[in-house]
Amino acid sequence: MQFAQVIGQAALKEKLRGLQAQNRISHALMLVAKEGTGGLPLALSFAQYLVCEKVSRQSPEPSLFDPTAPTLQTSQTDSCGVCPPCKKAAAFAHPDIHYSFPTVSSKSIDKPRCSDFMVEWRTFLQEQPYGNLFDWIERIKEKENSQGKITTYECEDINKKLSRKSFESPFKILILWMPEMLEKEGNKLLKIIEEPPADTLFMLVTENESLVLPTIHSRCQVIRLPMLSAGEIENNLVEREGASPALAKQLAQLADGNFREAQQQLQHTEEGWQIRLRDWLNAILRTGPLAQVKWVEEISKLGREKQKQFLRYVIHVLETAIRMQATGQMPAVGEEEAAVAIKLNRLIGIEQLEALSREMNKATYYIERNAHAKMLFHALTLRVYHVIQDKVVLLMPSDTDE
Repeated sequence: MQFAQVIGQAALKEKLRGLQAQNRISHALMLVAKEGTGGLPLALSFAQYLVCEKVSRQSPEPSLFDPTAPTLQTSQTDSCGVCPPCKKAAAFAHPDIHYSFPTVSSKSIDKPRCSDFMVEWRTFLQEQPYGNLFDWIERIKEKENSQGKITTYECEDINKKLSRKSFESPFKILILWMPEMLEKEGNKLLKIIEEPPADTLFMLVTENESLVLPTIHSRCQVIRLPMLSAGEIENNLVEREGASPALAKQLAQLADGNFREAQQQLQHTEEGWQIRLRDWLNAILRTGPLAQVKWVEEISKLGREKQKQFLRYVIHVLETAIRMQATGQMPAVGEEEAAVAIKLNRLIGIEQLEALSREMNKATYYIERNAHAKMLFHALTLRVYHVIQDKVVLLMPSDTDE
């Protein structure tokens, strides 16, 4: 993967090129990247840049880590994409670029290592470089509720692979995706991260920095990725996904800086979230309990991802209504969203809108943790009714603790 294929993050691309040119790369980098911001693509593109033959060097024996070495001179701001190392890196098959990631056990694989899943991993990187852990586990699981994990067997394998000499490149690179999925097994990596073999680079890519083992976190140079702008997402939906400009603009607003979320919303535009929201509000405010039960039954049949997408759509509409009340202006949204926002503003004030938004966020949190869908949406329906009908502001636990 080349830098040009990574959405946005221009400042960080320049920073990584500068670290390489000045031989100031830490032996262990940690890219902290929220879902859909491009942490894994950035690591993949930097790895390809490092092994590219056309990235010319002044030093005859290049070093990534010695600031006393001469500054490396290169006229290229990206890997060439055509030399043999680039082609291997682009196919995720370069012998000196290693990958570690969460895996699951199965009937045929009792002691899972990443080497058991390389075919699926390469396909995942080619098809969903902005995918998340759920997308990856869905590809490799054999049973429901499989939980991904970086196993002790994989940690042992990492130590073995990195203790060997490099094959083609002057250095070895390990891209470790989701280090937060390391539990106590991660302690087996402490020594090799702190005192790595010569010319070995670790690149850890995490979505949740707080869950990374502190002993590993403290050994890394941390680089944090900002969220993507709506414009960057909008342009890439048009160019990469073939979305219409109008739809791309709407989805970019919904995505909240998350390109993976925008892709998911694009795939499910036929779901008709506007109609589903309209039916829900009608059931709550007009047609009554029977209609509410029917609506809950229908949404409970959807998968977790679609349920989350619906709730994110509702949050987007609520935020639109809040901005309209606060500024007196109409945000740049679709006609359906604007119509619902206007109706909500006639019924309730900003405090109630914010309360509803908190309830949707809380429901999303519980869905991610496998809450029972029917019970969750029944409870949520009742809460929405009381907020709108009775003009109450329901407090979350964190509110009462303050």
